[in-house]
Amino acid sequence: MPASAHVTLQPSTASAGSYATLSFKVPTEEDNASTTGIDVQFPVDTPLASVSVQPKAGWSYKVEKAAPAKPLTTDDGKVSEVVTRITWTADGSQGIKPGEFDTFTVSAGPLPDKVGQLTFKTLQTYSNGDVVRWVDVAEPGAGEPEKPAPSLTVTAAGAAADSSTGAHDAASTQNAAASSQSDGSDGTARWLGTVGVVLGAIGLLTGAFALVTARRRA
Repeated sequence: MPASAHVTLQPSTASAGSYATLSFKVPTEEDNASTTGIDVQFPVDTPLASVSVQPKAGWSYKVEKAAPAKPLTTDDGKVSEVVTRITWTADGSQGIKPGEFDTFTVSAGPLPDKVGQLTFKTLQTYSNGDVVRWVDVAEPGAGEPEKPAPSLTVTAAGAAADSSTGAHDAASTQNAAASSQSDGSDGTARWLGTVGVVLGAIGLLTGAFALVTARRRA
């Protein structure tokens, strides 16, 4: 099965401790049925304290919550409930038609402080009653499973900032080089202009001297 047919999470990486906007990209891979339901299970061992759902036209959603397995505290205080599951259901029988895809978006965070991977096991329901279970987790060193669960890789908190800083430094270097080149060009142009003025003045003086000399001889 091509990777494009999988239910995937975008972006696939985010910085530790940050809040992220996560979109579940859902393609319909069956030829004669539409996707009418998406059931996303949120990680329980590393719960996300805050999750909000972006409303979606033509779909309704249900959010399930439970007390965290371990005490969870944020800057706002102790967290008594966390999101464990979100289910989207198509209004009517349209859903996501064959050959099409759609996205389901949430805002979540803060992400864990440690690097690692968050897995969001997902069930995809079709209008003909079929249910595809995107719940397989790849083992270290193994290839991609047949029905991989959408996942998010949590990276070091400074990774994105370092990348941005590097790009900024490179841009600054290029700008400095361009400025230096521009200054050099301007200096050369001014020098040539000055030489031209001097030579022009010499030419005028020479011409005037020759004219005076010619008149005296006459």
